[in-house]
Amino acid sequence: MPKKRAAPQDYRQRLQVETPEHVTLDLEIAGVGSRALAALIDMLVLVGSGLGVFIVLVIVAGFGVTIGSIGGALLMLGGFAVWTGYFILFEGLRQGQTPGKRRVGIRVVSDTGNAVSLGAAAARNLLRIADFLPPPYLIGLVLVALHPRGKRLGDMVAGTVVSRDRPSQMAAPRRARPQASPEPVGLIPELTDAEFRLVAQFEGRQAQLAQPARVRLAAAIARRLADHPAPAGVGDLEHLLELHRRERERREGAVAWRGSAAAASFAARKRPRWAEFHQLAERAASHGLDSFASHELPDFAARYREVAADLARARTYGADDATLEHLERLAAAGHNALYRDQRGTWGRVWEVLARECPAAIRQARGYIAVACLAFLLPAAAGFLLMREQPALAADLLPEVMIQRADAGAERMAQGRRYVDVTVEERPLMASGIITNNVRVAIACFAGGIFLGIGSLVLLGFNGLMIGAAAGHFANRGLLAYLLEFILGHGLLELFAIWVAGAAGFLLGRSVVAPGDLSRGDALVLSGRRAVRMVGGAAVLLVVAGLIEGFVSAGAGGVTFRAAASGGSLAFLAAYLLNGGVRQPG
Repeated sequence: MPKKRAAPQDYRQRLQVETPEHVTLDLEIAGVGSRALAALIDMLVLVGSGLGVFIVLVIVAGFGVTIGSIGGALLMLGGFAVWTGYFILFEGLRQGQTPGKRRVGIRVVSDTGNAVSLGAAAARNLLRIADFLPPPYLIGLVLVALHPRGKRLGDMVAGTVVSRDRPSQMAAPRRARPQASPEPVGLIPELTDAEFRLVAQFEGRQAQLAQPARVRLAAAIARRLADHPAPAGVGDLEHLLELHRRERERREGAVAWRGSAAAASFAARKRPRWAEFHQLAERAASHGLDSFASHELPDFAARYREVAADLARARTYGADDATLEHLERLAAAGHNALYRDQRGTWGRVWEVLARECPAAIRQARGYIAVACLAFLLPAAAGFLLMREQPALAADLLPEVMIQRADAGAERMAQGRRYVDVTVEERPLMASGIITNNVRVAIACFAGGIFLGIGSLVLLGFNGLMIGAAAGHFANRGLLAYLLEFILGHGLLELFAIWVAGAAGFLLGRSVVAPGDLSRGDALVLSGRRAVRMVGGAAVLLVVAGLIEGFVSAGAGGVTFRAAASGGSLAFLAAYLLNGGVRQPG
């Protein structure tokens, strides 16, 4: 019998998940190449969109039309929202696929094989800033290449993987094998079942017998198998052992051939049904289940269960690798479309921001207290250091802060404030403040993945700079002048940054001290809470930015600013109470 050729080694990464139908899906993990190509396409989409907006603005300006401060503010906020939310919203609301991923044929799924949730999409993409370090994207690339499941830091926190999911077309065979074709001559058994059992029993027992007894028993059995005589010069013992080996190979080959024939017949019969489901799966991947009519959804679910059952049968029949891979892709596509942790809609986004985010902040009050201390202690140290050694201002503070302090006395004498911005310029200022502060909050959160040290450093550094700036202004007799500007928005803004830092500490603790859970499970659970804390911090920073741009930079007096500060605290209390005692999932 010809020697079976060894199958080539498969170096592709796999993830096996069990569906509710008790069928194991063997998902292929996307590698660095396909993910990089998808990211490149997405970058081209983002940059192309930005260039398109710029060209439109140039054309509009050519006709003498100006967009004004409000238009500029909206463009700045819109650009920041698109750049930050592009991956989050596409993956969270479009079943794990950005346009680039859809083009390449890959998808973000949870570790359980389900479609990725909005919270998980937010977690994996807010961590991009950590994966990007050191530029360009070195940590992320190394982890995707070396991790057993191709996970970067964002995937570890979110509990996600990136898999290939586009159902591949399976070409029909050139000629179907006849169902009743005769068995090849080389595989026809030579012995009857009774004769084969006799020589098999002898083969299993002969090693336990002494040599004389073994020879006598072999001679007796050989006489019973007179229709299968030994070749000339071959003893009875050697003949029986060779006869057993040859017969076993014949029977195993016949069983394998019959299984192959059954698998080919099964695939030929089911191929039209698989092709129909392939079209439905492509439709679900491109447009979602919302594109199906009410009567089509039950049919899609029934066809998915049929494909899952067919996959189990094909494995039992020993179908070829191409058939199995095709069915696994079909079943994975149907599984991703049907089984979701939650429905991704804009209503869901509002529910998360309005209720789950403040609930997560309330539950993390201990971490927020630590973040507050990590900020205030360096701030106090910076203030005292600057008061004792004023000459350090030139080395510690940015040039712009020194210039503002130098101009402070003259501005006060003229009746001007720390920042005086015209009404027309305030929208643009507010939008710039919001985008900058949200970036800082995201960095504080993402830095926590590095054992919490990144969050600690960012909080401490910002606290030190603010304390040192306050000390420098106090040395010039301008502390009240500075605090008057901060009064309206400062408390809300600082609390939001502390929340973001606390979210980073939550990640860091999961890495350092996961408790009874595995480090991976602890990180995923903490990531779900932490990303909601960052969402709540973003809401607070938007409100703080509006107050800073329209109130703190305005001409109102101390009383007006104090009222704005009281209003911001009232908003903070109402927002946190709106979260109730809900547990963020």
